[in-house]
Amino acid sequence: MQQSDRAGLLFALAGFCTLSIGDAIIKGMAGEWPATAMATTRYFVGTCLLAVLVVRHEGVAALALPRDRLQWVRGVAISCSALGMFLAVWLMPLAEATTIAFTQPMITAVLAMIFLKEKAKAETWIATLLAFIGVFIVLRPNFDSAGWGVLFPLLGASGMAVTIITNRKVSGRASVLAMQYYMSVTALIFLLGATAVGHVSGVERFHVGVADWTVVARCAFIGLTATLAQWLIFMGTMRAGAGTIAPMTYGQLLMATALGWYFFGDRPDAMALLGAAIIIGAGLYLWHAARRRKA
Repeated sequence: MQQSDRAGLLFALAGFCTLSIGDAIIKGMAGEWPATAMATTRYFVGTCLLAVLVVRHEGVAALALPRDRLQWVRGVAISCSALGMFLAVWLMPLAEATTIAFTQPMITAVLAMIFLKEKAKAETWIATLLAFIGVFIVLRPNFDSAGWGVLFPLLGASGMAVTIITNRKVSGRASVLAMQYYMSVTALIFLLGATAVGHVSGVERFHVGVADWTVVARCAFIGLTATLAQWLIFMGTMRAGAGTIAPMTYGQLLMATALGWYFFGDRPDAMALLGAAIIIGAGLYLWHAARRRKA
């Protein structure tokens, strides 16, 4: 393996594992502040950081809000993904919520066939069927306790899939740094609106009270770690290629399992492990098929 590939794999692995650290912190704050307010704070910090970098490299004029509608779709999609995962890790064991989120590659492949007119492939349908069999197995022990809330990780996965599809559509329309800023600032605007609507809705769990400073600080830390994780994944992609680093995503699941087990006592049972193995197997099968076609 070339040196650049090894470095890229390490960058990507570090990035995906860092994402799980943020998820674990979120789980530890369940019920302390509305999910909308936490997500807004996370994107506020990320947007401020990206804005400073954009001004430094491209000037103040680059901070203008995008006119491209697809850039706004990206922002809404990634914010829905964030909210879905925030709520998912509150209701479910961290490892199981993360496992279900790994249906994202299969959802992305199906959406690519619908919206990007990519040719339907047998391996896509096989992987999708296997993945959702795995989802049903993982959901089995959680449905009685969490109800339909167990579908939140699917919302998170679907939001990320839409983000990836729109990323492909807008590729090359701006610099990589500007694209990250556009996604973050549009997500922030959407989340500010969602937080305001939730606050005036009368639903107690969405009422935004004065949070303890430690809650705000932890949300800010999540924003920093998520921005760092995205940078590490980007560096991994640049050094080794998206196809090469794809299996490194499962480092996030291993990290989530370890953190959930150590901090929250979430020990996955045999059925949850079986479901996880099926979902991971489906993702690796889809990845291998894509690399084989490319070769």
